[in-house]
Amino acid sequence: MAAHPQAPPAELRPMGDADIEAVAAIERSAYEFPWSAGIFRDCLRAGYDCRVLAEGQTIAGYGILSVGAGEAHVLNVCIAPSHQGLGLGRRLVRRVIDLARWHRAERIFLEVRPSNARAIALYLSLGFNEIGKRPNYYPARRGREDAIVMAIELLDGD
Repeated sequence: MAAHPQAPPAELRPMGDADIEAVAAIERSAYEFPWSAGIFRDCLRAGYDCRVLAEGQTIAGYGILSVGAGEAHVLNVCIAPSHQGLGLGRRLVRRVIDLARWHRAERIFLEVRPSNARAIALYLSLGFNEIGKRPNYYPARRGREDAIVMAIELLDGD
């Protein structure tokens, strides 16, 4: 049997300025109300932990984590629509949790749209719990959409 060449495994690496346009393109393809390239540039300049999930030269997803005062906040996590359903979202969120631990955060917070059932299910399966709501948090076609606030405690030994 002949061996089939395999695609290189996805690698989580720091986001750089050269990645901004590709990341912004994924954001536009995934969301109706996307972040601009400028917002991603601002995240890099602010020193947030910005990562891309790359398969060779192709960026399949990204995550933005803000850390301070013992807490981490997932600002944005996205897998390109063409790469969804392959387990990359789970892998990316697990790595973001690892990064928060590396930064010595004691808990992680995030917001998610109530209409994003797939993301909610993923976060629940990884140990996040709903802790509240933020009314009118997200832009929506008909005004605004609330956000579900979720959190996970990062206990020693987890």
